[in-house]
Amino acid sequence: MTNWVYPLGSAADGVWDISLGTSDSTIAIDGWEHTGLKVATIPAGAAVELPAVGEERIVVPLSGTFTVTVDGVDHALEGRASVFHGPSDILYSGTGKSVSISSADGGRVAIATAPAHTAYPTRLVTAAETPVELRGAGNCSRQVHNFGTPAALEADRFIVCEVITPAGNWSSYPPHKHDEEKDGETHLEEIYYFETQVAVGSGAPADADAIGYQRVYASDERPIDVSAEVRTGDVVLVPYGWHGPAMAAPGYDLYYLNVMAGPGPVREWLISDDPHHGWVRQSWEGQDIDARLPFGA
Repeated sequence: MTNWVYPLGSAADGVWDISLGTSDSTIAIDGWEHTGLKVATIPAGAAVELPAVGEERIVVPLSGTFTVTVDGVDHALEGRASVFHGPSDILYSGTGKSVSISSADGGRVAIATAPAHTAYPTRLVTAAETPVELRGAGNCSRQVHNFGTPAALEADRFIVCEVITPAGNWSSYPPHKHDEEKDGETHLEEIYYFETQVAVGSGAPADADAIGYQRVYASDERPIDVSAEVRTGDVVLVPYGWHGPAMAAPGYDLYYLNVMAGPGPVREWLISDDPHHGWVRQSWEGQDIDARLPFGA
């Protein structure tokens, strides 16, 4: 069976805390073709380097502030204290360009990737420019930063966003899929990179273990069955199938970075809900968005 769950440390490679699905990743994932992710913890004054290859990239600060150099041109990214402090500046590199990421004070950074051929210009999307969506209602309320979606960014293949789910809430719900090209649906692989934190005001003890949960299950004859407990630094891959909910356990907030891309002709996130659970969307009518949202600086 192919491994779809990578706990912290299991996808490390050299300077990278995580290296999955990229042009230089050493972990072989059978059938995985369209998306990649790298995460690095960069010491103060240090840098990580990515060569010029046929993949497009988005640099996403997780904590700290960075300078990203693309083909010799510097771009300053104002970061954030953590992923739970609102949007960050991000940088789209385009394809076929060398990238260097440095940090004067140190920090953690993610790089979403996808094999690409069509060239689009390098672009900085600032935190202030990032579309922030409050999705769902009640205990299905969550916050989405849509910096790498088709409406916000010109790119060749991938769709990238991040989601924050307050403690006790469910997101990626109702369960849905995007694993075939048909009317109303696009075929997209998906990466979930997770972080967790003890919710402010929860009263948790110092040794609390901030956890969340992710579910993926089969939508056709292709077998997949994931019920994963996740923490900061864990990754779940979704090659196909119904996925959701992503659950923030009571007392713990949940963050995930989503990277999606596929082989289809249209760069668009079109989904089908699991028909057993799609009715839940109608139940949100008349419910308020969770008052804990939005998370901000």
